[in-house]
Amino acid sequence: MREFIYFSARGRTSGNFHDLMKAGRMDIAIHVIIASFFLSNKLRENVKLHLILNGPPDPPKHLEFVSDEEMPISKKDVSGLIKRMLYKYKKGRKERVFPGCYVEKKTFSQLLGELKLEGKKIYLLDKKGKDIREIEISKEAVFILGDHEGLPKRELKEAKKNAELVNVGPQTYFASQVVVLIQNELDRGNF
Repeated sequence: MREFIYFSARGRTSGNFHDLMKAGRMDIAIHVIIASFFLSNKLRENVKLHLILNGPPDPPKHLEFVSDEEMPISKKDVSGLIKRMLYKYKKGRKERVFPGCYVEKKTFSQLLGELKLEGKKIYLLDKKGKDIREIEISKEAVFILGDHEGLPKRELKEAKKNAELVNVGPQTYFASQVVVLIQNELDRGNF
């Protein structure tokens, strides 16, 4: 399964937002969701996306999307899906809001620890990393990317301790573009 972690330092952690730009740039998170799951004429299979939202009022929140569970997702209402997931959060447990859509309170560090225990190979997107075309990508790959501000110092230190640094080319791209470029590389390698 292809896995991605998108970390948003200011992403809103409750469903009561209207302006995506003022909700900790939730517009970027929405673009990452679309890039992770949508193709021209169908949804991708075998993809898991973790959103770590670390903004107000109740950080952190971990939203998990699993394409193999027939998620009720539409490009027209990704923000509505996120809002409903955040509204359904129940303290102290992982809540299945819809098929393939889960919400819980979990830190970036906790998520990384769990993925490492599962035997996942973690890759951190970094302009100083190795070119993704020059490495052998694990079948158990998880790719970490940050929002427009990148990962905060604590999370960056944690990620670098647990991940191999990779880049997707000579330019700096939007987070959603990075997901598309990684998906393309994985498609070409028949993952």
